Amino acid sequence: MKRKTFVIIIFSLLAMMILSSCSGDDSQTDPRKTVISMFGAMEKDDRAKLAHILDLPELMNNIQDDYALQTNEPRVFYSPEEILDDLTGKGETKKRWFSLQRIVSHVHIDGDEAAVEVTFVDKEKSIGYLTKFGLHKKHGRWLIFSFKTKPTQNRL
Repeated sequence: MKRKTFVIIIFSLLAMMILSSCSGDDSQTDPRKTVISMFGAMEKDDRAKLAHILDLPELMNNIQDDYALQTNEPRVFYSPEEILDDLTGKGETKKRWFSLQRIVSHVHIDGDEAAVEVTFVDKEKSIGYLTKFGLHKKHGRWLIFSFKTKPTQNRL
């Protein structure tokens, strides 16, 4: 009986180690993959994944300009739920960002902070909006704290 229990425990531990190594989340170690994961979570309306990827309290501090493109007046969010509503379902930012082609490109890492270039392309107007998403590392994970650092508009 003891031997059977021992074998079951060993096989259980091996199975857990294999599963944990296969399910490694690169978005936790690569800022670019974090941004790509965010767009995937937005597409699937996965609020739990978004809450895991975003630094929601820091995003709420953004009251100077609207992180969704093409707005003149900044919107102010009073709760994390309002931000998640904006990025999922029929949220304004989700509608705007998903109406444009999104290109995630260069990453600049400086210690525990990173900037990921994201270009939103309006094919009809032949205009690209280049922005940099700001990320910082907290508890060993990259979190997005800003969607708009120095956007520029370029004619394509």
